[in-house]
Amino acid sequence: MKSISIKTHSQFCMINITSQIQNIVYESGIADGIVRVFVPHTTAAVTINEGADPAVVKDIIKELDKIVLLRDNYLHMEGNSAAHIKSTLVGASEMVMIENGSLVLGTWQAIFFCEFDGPRQRKIFIKVIEG
Repeated sequence: MKSISIKTHSQFCMINITSQIQNIVYESGIADGIVRVFVPHTTAAVTINEGADPAVVKDIIKELDKIVLLRDNYLHMEGNSAAHIKSTLVGASEMVMIENGSLVLGTWQAIFFCEFDGPRQRKIFIKVIEG
């Protein structure tokens, strides 16, 4: 298992980590299998979506903010309940197939780390599995 560290610079952001994941796959020497990307944080997530147009990321963040209000009489005293809810909605892990040493993603797809309670120092775990 490998890990990468990310320092986020804003409260909400989505960071394209596709190339970092691809590098770990390449370094593993595994040609065919799967890679599991896991975020061990309760106020962050990982997702796959369009990586070509940065407006998509802005739209996703905008719509998540509409669905999950920053302040909504939450009971959690730490003040970051919205981040916990967004993390649950988006998810803590993704799995991507590997073929011929490359990630199998659609033409426009990219893997994103999602920050919902930054800025923070974050860690992402990556497991490459032959198969």
